[in-house]
Amino acid sequence: MANNTADHAATNSVAEGGAEGDFGITVMDLRELMELRGGESVGKIAERYGDVQGICRRLKTSPIEGLSGNPVDLEKRHAAFGKNFIPPKKPKTFLQLVWEALQDLTLIILEIAAIISLGLSFYQPPGGDSEACGQASGGGHDEGEAEAGWIEGAAILISVAIVVLVTAFNDWSKEKQFRGLQSRIEQEQKFTVIRKGQVIQIPVAEIVVGDIAQIKYGDLLPADGVMIQGNDLKIDESSMTGESDQIKKSLDKDPLLLSGTHVMEGSCRMVVTAVGLNSQTGIIFTLLGAGEDEEKKVKKGTKKGPPENRNKAKTQDGIALEIQPLKSEEGTESEEKEEKEEKKEVKKVNVTKKEKSVLQGKLTRLAVQIGKAGLIMSALTVVILILYFVIDTFAVQGQTWKSECTPIYIQFFVKFFIIGVTVLVVAVPEGLPLAVTISLAYSVKKMMKDNNLVRHLDACETMGNATAICSDKTGTLTMNRMTVVQAYIGGTHYPNVPDPEVIKPETLEVMVNSIAINSAYTSKILPPEKEGGLPRHVGNKTECALLGLVLDVKRDYQPIREEVPEEKLYKVYTFNSSRKSMSTVLKNTDRPGYRMYSKGASEIVLRKCSQILDGSGTPKPFKPKDRDEMVRKVIEPMACNGLRTICLAMREFPGEEEPNWDQEAEILNDLTCIAVVGIEDPVRPEVPEAISKCQRAGITVRMVTGDNINTARAIATKCGILLPNEDFLCMEGKEFNQQIRNDQGEVEQERLDKVWPKLRVLARSSPTDKHTLVKGIIDSTVGETRQVVAVTGDGTNDGPALKKADVGFAMGIAGTDVAKEASDIILTDDNFTSIVKAVMWGRNVYDSISKFLQFQLTVNVVAVIVAFTGACITQDSPLKAVQMLWVNLIMDTLASLALATEPPTDSLLLRKPYGRNKPLISRTMMKNILGHGVYQLVIIFTLLFAGEKMFDIDSGRNAPLHSPPSEHYTIIFNVFVMMQLFNEINARKIHGERNVFEGIYRNPIFCSVVLGTFAIQIVIVQLGGKPFSCTALTIDQWLWCVFIGVGELLWGQLITAVPTHKLKFLKEAGHGIPKDEIPDEEEEGADEIDHAEMELRRGQILWFRGLNRIQTQMDVVNTFHGPVPSLRRQPSVVSQQNDIKVVNAFRSSLYEGLENPESRSSIHSFMSHPEFVPLSEEEARRIPEEDEDDEEEEEEKEVVEEKEQ
Repeated sequence: MANNTADHAATNSVAEGGAEGDFGITVMDLRELMELRGGESVGKIAERYGDVQGICRRLKTSPIEGLSGNPVDLEKRHAAFGKNFIPPKKPKTFLQLVWEALQDLTLIILEIAAIISLGLSFYQPPGGDSEACGQASGGGHDEGEAEAGWIEGAAILISVAIVVLVTAFNDWSKEKQFRGLQSRIEQEQKFTVIRKGQVIQIPVAEIVVGDIAQIKYGDLLPADGVMIQGNDLKIDESSMTGESDQIKKSLDKDPLLLSGTHVMEGSCRMVVTAVGLNSQTGIIFTLLGAGEDEEKKVKKGTKKGPPENRNKAKTQDGIALEIQPLKSEEGTESEEKEEKEEKKEVKKVNVTKKEKSVLQGKLTRLAVQIGKAGLIMSALTVVILILYFVIDTFAVQGQTWKSECTPIYIQFFVKFFIIGVTVLVVAVPEGLPLAVTISLAYSVKKMMKDNNLVRHLDACETMGNATAICSDKTGTLTMNRMTVVQAYIGGTHYPNVPDPEVIKPETLEVMVNSIAINSAYTSKILPPEKEGGLPRHVGNKTECALLGLVLDVKRDYQPIREEVPEEKLYKVYTFNSSRKSMSTVLKNTDRPGYRMYSKGASEIVLRKCSQILDGSGTPKPFKPKDRDEMVRKVIEPMACNGLRTICLAMREFPGEEEPNWDQEAEILNDLTCIAVVGIEDPVRPEVPEAISKCQRAGITVRMVTGDNINTARAIATKCGILLPNEDFLCMEGKEFNQQIRNDQGEVEQERLDKVWPKLRVLARSSPTDKHTLVKGIIDSTVGETRQVVAVTGDGTNDGPALKKADVGFAMGIAGTDVAKEASDIILTDDNFTSIVKAVMWGRNVYDSISKFLQFQLTVNVVAVIVAFTGACITQDSPLKAVQMLWVNLIMDTLASLALATEPPTDSLLLRKPYGRNKPLISRTMMKNILGHGVYQLVIIFTLLFAGEKMFDIDSGRNAPLHSPPSEHYTIIFNVFVMMQLFNEINARKIHGERNVFEGIYRNPIFCSVVLGTFAIQIVIVQLGGKPFSCTALTIDQWLWCVFIGVGELLWGQLITAVPTHKLKFLKEAGHGIPKDEIPDEEEEGADEIDHAEMELRRGQILWFRGLNRIQTQMDVVNTFHGPVPSLRRQPSVVSQQNDIKVVNAFRSSLYEGLENPESRSSIHSFMSHPEFVPLSEEEARRIPEEDEDDEEEEEEKEVVEEKEQ
């Protein structure tokens, strides 16, 4: 087998033999090692292996060259130590999905009714002529027809089967789509490793034990490992331990790095020691039953431990799932059982919960209202029918109840029951959840093409409501292709990059060394991919600009780096958001002492300079007044041209004595300025246009950047964020904080409300400023509606702001894993224009659902009134149960497909955003619904009571039980369907536009659905026969039906002509929560159940659950639902207990979403976040708040808790 490297031949040659035997260390040894923490691990490594090099030797890898990448060797490692992959849970089978769809209450009622109907149709009443049982049983009771009595029951069952299959298929394809999306994300996630001495990026799943991984600020670790060499490394292990402090890692204190943890600072190299199911994350994950094969072994193991420990494992599921390659809707199934058991042991659970998305809230409220109305109507129908029959038979005809007549009477009652259920089925907009699902899933798929990778499905809908976007500057508004265009070297300001001849060789030497050494060695400039293209910048873009300067002055940085490899760097202060600078210390080789190179934001580094290199390359004193002059003459002019200014500096530490490197403030002081350079990052050409689109659409764009205020202002003006003659604010983070904080340093909402409406540029801002601004805008009560805020971010430090925002956009290219983890949508091209596309899609989702509602509710209103009045006047609904189900199917599945897949148009960006309380059904839509309802009802009642005269056919009214279908009722059914079909075209427009055909060819799905439905209707009428209660119609009758249908389009034009504002009686429906009902912060937890659910408590829980297919809606919500990142504060204990009471009260499928902690999956997948992670109370208390909540509130909580106890 090939060696990894020539010089490490001895340590790297791999002997043949049994897999584990090939290596001097087993999986179990490594697992035991990785379970230790801190000092224990150092002791164990020293005792067992000598040092980290010893582990590398046993793993047959070289700490410098890495693995050879030889396929045979990699295969052996896979065999011995496993792959870096955690198998996803098996998806639900199609049969399981069918079973779930069958749980729908309405369908169950229909099935029961159909089975009773079937049973009774086969039951022949013994003797007793039916005359004796009164006229109600009617004549025309010949044998053939009596035998055909089973058809209606069977047909209902068949239709139920179709509904179930459609629902199940929809769920199944949804699941498949998301798995596809997942695998895309998986493949895109890469990590840097060293193989054959080359630094390469490989997919996370290909990392093997023994790989040498390069780790830097912002990474999410994909496997466990031991540190070989590192600089200033700090890790956030809260996902593993629940402790939020950053843990300092070093070879002598704590060298173990765990998968699923985040790198908050510094960089290092590590040797990978455990992957996949053997990593710490994988082990916890197995406990949650991810690796199916392990599950049985684990089940025995888990139950034995005491409850507290199991709870801890629960608390940790966040982490575990970090590495999960897939989030599927059943991610929580296996936890359910354990969850139930735990509920018994741990009565108090700390449930953190988020607000519903705007759309879900409105839909839930609307569904409750419609469900109630339908229920009342159907109950009324049944009662009226039964009373009418009883009074007519026993009072009017004076019959007595005879025992032989009982089956006949029961048959009538069953028929009435079926009619009642039919009314109910029609009243409930079962297609709504389907429409929402299709609309969102379709949008997400299409948004992929527009460079938006949506992680939380409801984010695309929330985006349509966005009123504010807080955007980064670098890379989002600008091209992130940095180049040095000006420089100040040796006392001279060069407007262009100077020739190397004009700079003193000594100064040049120091500058080149400073740039080459004091930058991450992962930043480099590679030759262009295509001939004549631009050189490729790899790594940090600012550092690449500086390396470009080195090349511009005809030098090369590579030889310097080879001379001083990373191992020789004595100490590195890596860049972070508080330092805003980076420094590297080298030990002098030719003399005692140390030299430090620094670089960073010019005004910050210059403050620490006490000397500056002059034209001759000698240091001269640099006083505060010199600094002010330099700022005025050099830095401000550069910044006003939109340049970023970076200062390069150095410091000598002479003498034998080693400085105390931890005294950072003293070390980073007394520097000598080498040069100040101005870096240009040109604005993306398409950005100004995109920003003006946003402003037209009523969205305020704000720029939040770490750059200085002059640069930020210049770029903001180029982008069009700042418009001439407008009253706006540009301020720095410092000033911002002075204005919004009181004397105690606490943020006051009133002060913030004075600042944010005019604020357009926030410069030199820290991550906390960004978070404060976002939180302030969201919590603000200024203005009509609550602001909906979108935020872009790329750095680890943007995490809190991304999480807090309603929609967080992370940068796919420049973004760190932590930022992606906290976001809702990932911009795969890092471009601001993609955000505008997301707004367009968001508004489109909203409109698609409104279109569907307008169509569906018209059908519902008409069908319910027809069924109700028809049944009460003629004792028989003109539309039969099976026909109703077909209408429901057209409406539900096909119309939701047709109307939910309308592509977005630019006109969506010409209106203001819908607010949170803007109703789903506007007055214009209400006008359309009622207007078309009136037309359809007039037509149908005319046909019902005068149709037989108009078409010269037999009347179908008062037909006896089991009589054959009449032409009369067939025409009514056909006309009804035709009117719906043409009204579907009307429903394409909801804002009162006249041209309903506009852009109809852009939506092939719509055209094919309308034509397909028409074709099926022809088949049903001509060949449907008894099951559909239809008789074949003549061509004349068909033409009349179509003609009446086309009348819908003409009538639609008439309705459009009536001005909405004249119709004062129109009400809107489907509101968001009105402002005065929005709970104040303290009650958030208690009130977040949403007002629609409050209504549930009033007794209709059971009905409402089945009626509104709300399960489906919740599934939709939970499946795709990472959280809506808003109101994120832990509820007070009182409210938690209320929550728990509520959860216990409705332990029904409706609330399953609340019961299962949403699993959180990432390294490979950014799809979802924990929603409910039950913690025991003391753990809840230990874990700090996510928001920096005020101390007093914390204390208040403690007091409440003590009282409770």
